[in-house]
Amino acid sequence: MSGRKLTLLREGRVELLGRIPRSSNETFLVQVSGGDDAAYAVYKPEAGERPLSDFEPGLYKRERAAYLLSESLNWGLVPATVIREDAPLGIGSLQWFIECDFQEHYFTLYADAPETHRELARIAVFDYVANNTDRKSGHVLRGDDGRIWGIDHGLCFSAAFKLRTVIWDFAGDPIPGALLEDISSFAEAAPPELAELLDDDEVTALQRRVQRLLRAGVLPVDRTGMRYPWPLV
Repeated sequence: MSGRKLTLLREGRVELLGRIPRSSNETFLVQVSGGDDAAYAVYKPEAGERPLSDFEPGLYKRERAAYLLSESLNWGLVPATVIREDAPLGIGSLQWFIECDFQEHYFTLYADAPETHRELARIAVFDYVANNTDRKSGHVLRGDDGRIWGIDHGLCFSAAFKLRTVIWDFAGDPIPGALLEDISSFAEAAPPELAELLDDDEVTALQRRVQRLLRAGVLPVDRTGMRYPWPLV
């Protein structure tokens, strides 16, 4: 199934359907079609990015890098994401659209669905490794298939530590050994396809974050009380 998704995202015809509201940058719902196959996707063109003082233009590359990180870990947390140069508004990321109930998000899942806590804690590990500066509650989805997904990763992988997230309920909890084993290879090197999307200092910083997690063995604690995004949802 993932191969079919990637092929459609990479090769399908992209049709703009409309802008997704309440997005900081211009973000579009598109339909991607090829032959008898069609699906919805989320398109984030570089041309629609607001200038930022702490991130260079090209946030779409970080969307793709987050997907590659998730896939390299074999965690399947980030929907299939590619970079398309021939999209309607120019180069940008194209991410498989997750069919879900958008009334559900991190806060509701944590409160009402304890069976999701294991996956929510794994997203907390992922966000530390990726240095996610913008994990809002609405960036955690439960798909119609029951899977937990993380979306919106354009503000990740900074060399400076900028973690901002709503997922602090597991702070100080031991990280399962299987997850530590999964991330351990990143302590020495990042996969080439991922590394080429980041600066050298960003790759080095990623390795150091992994090394810190391996030494600590527990999820980080926010001792400042300020490492939250805004808005929270």
